[in-house]
Amino acid sequence: MTGGGHAADLALAGIVLLGSCVQWLTGMGFALVAVPALILLLGPSEGVVLANCAAGAISVVGLAGGWRRVRPAAMVPLCAAAACTVPAGAWLTHRLPAPALLLVMGGLVTVAVLLIMRGARVPALRGTRGAVVAGAAGGFMNTAAGVGGPPISLYAVNAGWTIREFVPNAQFYGVVVNAFSVTANGLPDLSAPRWASVTAAMTVGALIGRGLAGRLPEPRARLLVLGLALAGGVTAVGKGLWGL
Repeated sequence: MTGGGHAADLALAGIVLLGSCVQWLTGMGFALVAVPALILLLGPSEGVVLANCAAGAISVVGLAGGWRRVRPAAMVPLCAAAACTVPAGAWLTHRLPAPALLLVMGGLVTVAVLLIMRGARVPALRGTRGAVVAGAAGGFMNTAAGVGGPPISLYAVNAGWTIREFVPNAQFYGVVVNAFSVTANGLPDLSAPRWASVTAAMTVGALIGRGLAGRLPEPRARLLVLGLALAGGVTAVGKGLWGL
C-alpha cells in the first residue's frame, strides 16, 4: 500500500473516531462532525453511506441502555414520515454530480447548524404535525447528505425536551432512519482492512466519549460539536463551488 493509502486510512479512522466520540457525548453528533470530512475523503456517495452505517451502529449500542425512555407517540410519526422521504434522498444522491452533492450537503449542514445554534423556535415543528415535518426532513437529509439529526434536534427544542429525554429518542430515530437509508443507498465499498479500522475507531471513540461524558460540561461539548460541524459544512460548500 502506498504512503497516500496509509494516510487516507489513518484519516478515515480519525474521522470515525472523532464522530463516534462526539456521538456518545451529545447523542447525535456523529453525522454533523464526520459527514463533511467523509465526503471530502471518500466522495459524496461513499461518505454518506458510511456515515449511515456508522451512525446507525452507534445508535443501536447507545439505545440498549435507554430504550425505556423512548416516546412512541413522537417516534411513530417521525419515523413514518422519514420512510416516505428516504427514496427521494437516495434518488438525489445518485443523480447529482459530485460537486453539486458537496454543495448541497455542505449547505444543509451549515444551515442546520446555524439554526440549532440559534435555538430556532418554529411553530410548524410542534405536536404531531411537527413530528411529521421533522421526520420527513430528517429522512430526506439523512439519505441525501448523511445528516438527519438537525431536524430532530429542532423538533426537540420546540417540544421542550431535556437532554435526558432527547438522547434515547434521537438514538431510536437514528437506528430506524439509518436502516432506511442503508437499505436505499446500499453499503459502502470498503476493503476488509478498512472495515476493521472503522470498527476499531468506532469502539475507541465510544470509550473516549463515555469517559468524557461525565467530565466535559454539556454546553461546552455542544459548542465543540457545532463548531466542528460548521467548519466542515463551510469547507464542503467551498469545495463544491470550486468543483463547479
